[in-house]
Amino acid sequence: MTPTHVELFELLVGDQVPVAFHGCDGSRREPADAVGVVEICRPRALRYLATAPGELGLGRAYVLGDLEIHGDLHATLGALLAHRRASVPWSQLLRGVRWWMLRRPPLPPEESPPPWRRGNRRHTKPRDARAISHHYDLSNRFYELVLGRSMAYSCAVFLTPQTTLDEAQREKFDLVCRKLDLRAGQRLLDVGAGWGGLVCHAAEHYGVRALGVTLSRAQAERARRTIFEAGLEGRAEVRFLDCRDLRERSFDAISSVGVMEHIGTSELGSHFAAMAARLRAQGRMLNHTITRPSNGARNRTGPFIDRYIFPDGELQGPGKVIAAMHDHGLEVRHEENLREHYALTLREWGANLERNWQRAVAEVGERRARAWRLYMAMSRLGFELNRLQVHQVLGVRTPADGRSGAPPRPTWARRAPSRTPSELLLDSVGATPGTPAGNTHVAARNSSVPARASR
Repeated sequence: MTPTHVELFELLVGDQVPVAFHGCDGSRREPADAVGVVEICRPRALRYLATAPGELGLGRAYVLGDLEIHGDLHATLGALLAHRRASVPWSQLLRGVRWWMLRRPPLPPEESPPPWRRGNRRHTKPRDARAISHHYDLSNRFYELVLGRSMAYSCAVFLTPQTTLDEAQREKFDLVCRKLDLRAGQRLLDVGAGWGGLVCHAAEHYGVRALGVTLSRAQAERARRTIFEAGLEGRAEVRFLDCRDLRERSFDAISSVGVMEHIGTSELGSHFAAMAARLRAQGRMLNHTITRPSNGARNRTGPFIDRYIFPDGELQGPGKVIAAMHDHGLEVRHEENLREHYALTLREWGANLERNWQRAVAEVGERRARAWRLYMAMSRLGFELNRLQVHQVLGVRTPADGRSGAPPRPTWARRAPSRTPSELLLDSVGATPGTPAGNTHVAARNSSVPARASR
């Protein structure tokens, strides 16, 4: 006797899972404690699931709307994962498989080719440029809707449960600046500058000359506009450029936020050696990156993320990251895991997407928006369950005499930033309205970063 769709569902996740299920064969289960509903809307969903078991088949069916998840997507995926059976006998699964399910339907047009069809060599300059463009040149407006006013596309730092996303992103920018011990007049290189948020923050609040580079043309164009609107021309710059082609040297500090995921495991040593070579003696590099929780875990991302979100992305364990920095010219002085903060960040991004759903669909299409909805819910679970981590690793280019320039113990304490040229000019001609003379730096420190600033 052919099992019903509900019976197949319970075969995979058990009969205690708090998730309702509606099969397209009319079978249903309706537990009283259901946190969501999985619905097979079209028989084609079964073909995707049968021909690519796991996250890729699920992703294909969900992106096309053949499979729908009603209710709280994050909670539903979490319940399914928690109740997933460790093993299912193939003989039982095969009872429910019919020959027509084994004919793979056409793939969604949003799906990238598999890695083997992208070329034999990973992380060449042309291939990296294509991968970055696939992800970051999607639509600046779409990123605005998802990321919020900060346009910061990396883990925020939440100081309290009441901290808003924008406040948490500003805190992340400032934490990076404090760890780098930025001072007025110094030169900062921001690798993978995004939409310019960190270079704007560093130039505005710490008085540095900040240069950012990105492989996304859309990001660079938007960042230049943001810099102009913030009045930071001459102090902040973002170039459309591969960091491997950058000729400048002797930077006082380098920030790298959300870049290493695109570098590739085999390229880590040469990447960090090149970064060390661009620093002056005692210069610091802050590497903020997503990692696996274990050095023994596979480096490549899962097939859904690779095909729909980050082509060619790779994640290493934290030990591999630290070793690669430490062994290639950057003495590691501090490391911090911000895993829980990324789960909170993804919670806020997911809420933004739902709040702006119709406008997001108008920007990138419903299939692409559904891919992002699934990607963010899956990633949030990954950080909550410690299947993903995000680390900040601080390194120093220590000279031969061993003097690193680092304090005996780091505190990352907040301090009044160095005075910028514009603040010194204000002091010389008088205070701004409502600000006592000599205290213009307080007003500058408390002002918000430009609304369109980004990372």
